[in-house]
Amino acid sequence: MATIRTPAVAGLFYPANPQCLLENIGCLLSSAQVSRCLPKVLIVPHAGYIYSGVVAASAYVTLKLIAECVRRVVLLGPAHRTFLHGLALPREAIFATPLGQVRVDATAAEKIARLPQVSINSSVHALEHSLEVQLPFLQYLLEDFSILPVVVGRASVDEVSGVLDCVWGGEETLIIISSDLSHYLPYAAAQREDNKTAASILELHQEIDHTHACGATPINALMAVARKHCLIPHLLDLRNSGDTAGSTDRVVGYGAFAFMSQDVPKRTGYAS
Repeated sequence: MATIRTPAVAGLFYPANPQCLLENIGCLLSSAQVSRCLPKVLIVPHAGYIYSGVVAASAYVTLKLIAECVRRVVLLGPAHRTFLHGLALPREAIFATPLGQVRVDATAAEKIARLPQVSINSSVHALEHSLEVQLPFLQYLLEDFSILPVVVGRASVDEVSGVLDCVWGGEETLIIISSDLSHYLPYAAAQREDNKTAASILELHQEIDHTHACGATPINALMAVARKHCLIPHLLDLRNSGDTAGSTDRVVGYGAFAFMSQDVPKRTGYAS
């Protein structure tokens, strides 16, 4: 019998009631600006939906154009709850949310588990929210798909890019990097820092550190791999919790980016 990773943050980061969750996601997606992006990779925030859901939706709405092609989603997000050396896969074969179950791609998991930097560690995944909060959006938009959930701990850019290279695939594979941006700065300072981070990502400069983004390591690895594949980064949205549902005294920054093979009109920072 397949083992199941049960949701850790349903009712905290997003609604636990399936109907309320569907309505919440539908509302967020309907308010998102439609883009002509055909993404290979998305960078998406991972706070509670009340804070970062609108930014996440600006990334996920792009999947409407490629949903029929996507059969596997590779998810990389930083470890928040448990110290981790390297990268970790779950032992569980299924991830559950209030919207149902998603199977883990066993073949891809077996492939990257052979890499020395990758371990099997269910305890790292048990309470980790950075990957879980992405799943309901994917379930809403995609039909028949599997996931490869990878938590990133203390690892080098080369170690993470090695994993990305292994599972890059073709149009059937979507890659999602889960990351928030600056943390707990005053509103204006956060805007300045997040604009700098966005500029670095758009220029594919591997200058991001963990004060700029909690997912700095997978973002830097993505930029290295994106250069090899000639992908073009595009900023979809950039806000912070002071713009959405929080105080402006200490805010968290959220950015949504798409990496694709074609160019589209550019945005470079916070909306004026």
